[in-house]
Order: sequence, then C-alpha cells, then structure tokens
Amino acid sequence: MLRTLLNTAATITAGSLFSAGVMTLGFYILPSSLLAAEPAQTHFRAETLEGLKIAYREAGDPTNPTVLLLHGFPTSSHMFRNLIPELAADYHVIAPDYPGFGASEMPDAAEYDYSFAGTARLMTQLLDAKGVDDYAVYLMDYGAPVGYRMFAEDPERVTGFIIQNGNAYEEGLREFWDPMKAYWADPSVANGDALRAFLTLDATKWQFTHGTQNPDAISPDNFWHVQYLLDRPGNQEVQLEMFLDYGTNLAEYPKWQALFREHQPPALLMWGKNDVIFPEAGAHPYKDDLTDLEFHILDTGHFALEEYGTEIAAEMKDFLARIN
Repeated sequence: MLRTLLNTAATITAGSLFSAGVMTLGFYILPSSLLAAEPAQTHFRAETLEGLKIAYREAGDPTNPTVLLLHGFPTSSHMFRNLIPELAADYHVIAPDYPGFGASEMPDAAEYDYSFAGTARLMTQLLDAKGVDDYAVYLMDYGAPVGYRMFAEDPERVTGFIIQNGNAYEEGLREFWDPMKAYWADPSVANGDALRAFLTLDATKWQFTHGTQNPDAISPDNFWHVQYLLDRPGNQEVQLEMFLDYGTNLAEYPKWQALFREHQPPALLMWGKNDVIFPEAGAHPYKDDLTDLEFHILDTGHFALEEYGTEIAAEMKDFLARIN
C-alpha cells in the first residue's frame, strides 16, 4: 500500500512538474507574439544644404510612405517628439528644424536671407537628399507657408495634408496680427522693436497654455526648450526677419487656394479653436476649396498636440491609412 501511494504521488508530481513546465514555457513564448512592438527609435541627424547644417528627426522604415512634419514658431521638431513614435511603426517620418530654429545652424541675420521661400527650398532639398519622392505633410503655424510653397512648386509630390492651425486665408489673420501688419507696411526699427515682446518667456508660456482646457498639464519643458533657443545671441534678429517675411505669404494665398481646387489633395484638418494667433475663422475657408477634407475643431489652443496628441495621432493614422 505504501509503495502504491508513493508511486501515485510520484506520477502526480512528475505530471504536475511537466504541466508547469509547459505552462512556464508557454508563458515565455506565447505571449511574446501578443506583446506590442517596441516603439521605433527616433534618430537625430543633419544634412548640409546650401552650406547650412539642417537638423532633423527621423524614424521608421524609409521604404514606407513618408510623412513630413513641419513645425511652427517659436518651436522646432521638438513639438513632434511624442507624435513621431506613434507614426513610425507604419511610416517613414521626417521632422526638420528650419534655419535658426532647433538644432539647425543659425547664421547671422545680417548675412543670411531668412525667408519662407528659402526655408521651403531647403526642406525640398532635404527630401531630395533622403530620396523621398512623395510625402504627406503635417502643417502647423510657420509650417503652413513652408509646406504650401513646397506644394506650389510640385503639387503632384504631396499625397495629403494634415493641417493644424496653419493659415492659407486672410480670414485667419485677425487683430493679433495688427502689430505684424504695421511692421510689414513700415519695417522700421521702432515697429520691429514692438514685436520683441513676442520673444519673451511670458509670451512663450502664453502660446503654449492659452486656450487649453488644463494649463497645468502642459509640460513646462516646452517653455525652457523654446526660450533657450530664442535667447541665443542674435536669434531675436532672426525672428524679426521671419516676422517681416511672413507678409510675403499673403500674396501667395490666392495661388495656393487655386492649387487646392485644381489638385484636390486629401486633407485632415485638426484645429485648436481657442487659438488667438490662428483663430478658428482661418479653418473654415478650407471647406470651400478642398472636397476631400476631414474637418475637426478641437477645444484647445495653439499647440494642439500638447493637449490632443492622442486624438490627433489616431486621426492621422486613420487618414494616412486611407490615402496610402
């Protein structure tokens, strides 16, 4: 009887150990196929174009469709730091810094022609250097005139627009722009100096927090990153040059609008409605010119990615999957 009990116990123990081993093996093997893929690594690179080092962030497989992310004022590709990993699993993502912004070189304003036309030309050269034939483009703030100038040079190259508080209509230039318009009409020292208030830390904080639902949730890392760049010796002069040149974009608006109507690029619009710089009034005219337009107004401010990053990423992925 004792021997029978011992044999039975041994059989049960061996079977239990075998089952546990299988379960343990399964624990390590089976769920691994269910785990989410590691986020694609973002690389921080640079190309020398027209003698300037142009920095950019890049992620994803270059054989996948390309998404170009064009930043606004006064930030850099840093504004896309959270969006890039969301897109990079399925797309090749490039986010450059304009001359005088981010990690790109900053020539002296007296010796270099800071302009939206020149910036657009450099962004196109960057895509050429990377072997990118066509691309979808995220346009925000300054990114809109840069991207639309690129579109005007070669409309067939653009597969789609993601428009986030980026203007192409005079309806979008309200009272906020009056000091800028005075500078365009008379680029005097006095009118330029009146714009330096936009380059202070208080103004930077305001741009990131005004119109947001929860200002305390906006990372202050944005302020320190941006203000460090603005406070570099000579950078205020760079920004004044860009403020002045922004006036040249208005003459291009009718051309861009005609190209929208002619080529009908698919577009996803995600617009922070509480933005004072580019108010909601600038969003609605796109509906007159673009027939394939997904239109979303968000309850946030100028830098919508800071508060609606998850929603924007999800809408972008659906949109990009459709157009690709």
